[in-house]
Amino acid sequence: MIKQKTLKNVIRATGIGLHTGEKVYLILRPAPIDTGVVFIRSDLDPVVEIKASNAAVVDTKLATTIGNGDAKISTVEHVLAAFSGLGIDNVYVEVSGPEMPIMDGSAATFVFLVQSAGIESQSAPKKFIRIKKPIRVSGAGSAQDYGQSVALLPHPGFKVSHTIIYDNAVIREQHACIDFANTDFVKAVSRARTFGLMQEFEQLRELNLAQGGSLDNAIVVDDYRILNADGLRHDDEFVRHKILDAIGDLYLLGHSVLGEFIGFKSGHSENHALRTALIAQPESWDIITFDNHERTPSAYAHLGAVEYAS
Repeated sequence: MIKQKTLKNVIRATGIGLHTGEKVYLILRPAPIDTGVVFIRSDLDPVVEIKASNAAVVDTKLATTIGNGDAKISTVEHVLAAFSGLGIDNVYVEVSGPEMPIMDGSAATFVFLVQSAGIESQSAPKKFIRIKKPIRVSGAGSAQDYGQSVALLPHPGFKVSHTIIYDNAVIREQHACIDFANTDFVKAVSRARTFGLMQEFEQLRELNLAQGGSLDNAIVVDDYRILNADGLRHDDEFVRHKILDAIGDLYLLGHSVLGEFIGFKSGHSENHALRTALIAQPESWDIITFDNHERTPSAYAHLGAVEYAS
C-alpha cells in the first residue's frame, strides 16, 4: 500500500519575497492524516490558515496566489511542486508574509528542506486523482489569447509535457516531455529556475514588483544572451520550469494525479482554468488508492519504498 506521508520533524528557513523583496520566515511542520497542505500566515493576529485547493486560488498573474478573506500568499507553486514530487500529502506551511520565499527560483531548496526534515509514512492510504476522460481548455475568448492550451488525459502513470514559444533569440521554441515512470522529479525538474526577459523585470520594478528579483533567483535573458554567469542547469531549463509550475499548480487538486498533462504556451491562468474544468466534470475523474505494490504505477513506485532519514 502506498501510504500518506508527512514530515518527521519541523524545519525552518529564511528567504526573500520575489516581489516585495522583504525577508520571509518559513516553517514546515508535520500534519495529521488527511490534512492536506495548509498554508498559515503566521504574521497575522490571529493567524490565518489557507488550505491549498483550487477554491482558494485568488490570482494567477505572474504566480499562483491563494487566499482566505484578506489574507493571501503568492508564489505557492514551487513548494507545492516539491511536495508533489516527494509525495508529501500532509504538511503545515507557516510563512511570515504575503508571499513564499523565492529561494533560488526553483523547487530545489524546498526539496532539500523536506529531505532534511525527513519523510514519515502515515497509517492511511495515499489518495490519487485518476483522469478518466480528456479535459481540454484553450485560450479562445480570453482577453490574452495567443493560442495557449492545456489538457489532462487518461494515463496509467504521470506524464507532463510542455511547449513554449518566445519571440526571443535565446529562448525561442522549447518542448519537453517527462514521463515519471522513467525518471524522478528531483533529478529532472526540481532545479529548473524561473526565468524572464530583462525588459520584463525592468517593467515590473517600475510597477514596484520583482523588488527581490536577481540573478540569484531567476534566469534573466536579454535579446541575445543569458545574463547569469553560471548559465543553464539544463539545456531546456526554460520549459522544464514551466513543467515544474504545472506540477505545483496541479497539486492544488489536493492529490497526486494519475494522468498526462499537456501544456502549450500556457501558464498559471490556464492551469487554474483546467483544474476548474476538471472539478466541474466529476464523471471525468475519480479518487483511488493502491493497496499493494503490485498495482502501483511505476511513476509513483518510489513513494512506497523510499524515505529520507532525519
